[in-house]
Amino acid sequence: MGMGTAITGMSMDDGGDRAFFSLPPRSGGEGRRAPRKRRASGWGESSSHVQGSPPTPDPSPPRAVRAGGGEKEASGEKEASTLLRLMAWLSPAFPVGAFSYSSGIEWAVEAGDIADAATLKDWLDVMLTRGGGYCDAVLFAHAHRAVIDNDDKALRDIAELAAAFAPSKERHLETTAQGNAFVEAARAAWPCAALDALKAAWTGPVAYPVAVAVTAAGHRITLEQALTAYLHALTANWVSAGVRLVPLGQTQGLHVLAALEAVVVAVAQRAGVAALDDLGSSAFRADLASARHETQYTRLFRS
Repeated sequence: MGMGTAITGMSMDDGGDRAFFSLPPRSGGEGRRAPRKRRASGWGESSSHVQGSPPTPDPSPPRAVRAGGGEKEASGEKEASTLLRLMAWLSPAFPVGAFSYSSGIEWAVEAGDIADAATLKDWLDVMLTRGGGYCDAVLFAHAHRAVIDNDDKALRDIAELAAAFAPSKERHLETTAQGNAFVEAARAAWPCAALDALKAAWTGPVAYPVAVAVTAAGHRITLEQALTAYLHALTANWVSAGVRLVPLGQTQGLHVLAALEAVVVAVAQRAGVAALDDLGSSAFRADLASARHETQYTRLFRS
């Protein structure tokens, strides 16, 4: 319909008869309705808002909401950062050479103590609850606590004790080679004052649990999170060694790892509140395996 065309229509008068009406032609501004005034929207719109321009929302929410949201966002970022760092530090790809150590599992397979998934699971259960896994966890907890408390003397004592506590030459090599490598890699990519304090307090070889604990504490990762992740990674490495040595299928290995989840959590909780007087191993066969492995004729692993 053109702008100069008259508009016609019909309506009903009071008597019910039809009546025609017409509107004047719309030319220029004639016949248009006056623009309706818009109310202020509360989103930063002024009273001089130009017709046809969309309102511009204020991106800032109310202050109370903004403050709460900021705290939640910061907390979420912290949790994500913690998860990413633990995944990186305890990944098989982290350059500590964990894949080359079996903690005596290779000798246990050779001797027939480990022959299938069930015996592997039982062996690792003992190592976690009454052997090297539990001892590592206690040392980890005390090293972490020493950093949080800024107690350099306690940190030195724990580092010295951990380096001396290995039950065999190869287990000493396993824990200190990985520990030293972990410290150097972490200082290069995730430096923190705690690692510098460890270097200043202790000049000897660093045991693996102490290295990871100091790094985690230096980055304010909680003991519960760090210790549970450490024990899970340790268990996963043992399972991987068993899968290669028995040998087992990958799915069987995953079944063993899944079956030990509750054990890992329980050991982390128990070690987190244990005193140094509680440190000790009653997994004699596992400790003996690490010593016998030194003279084993055919070996794939360094321990």
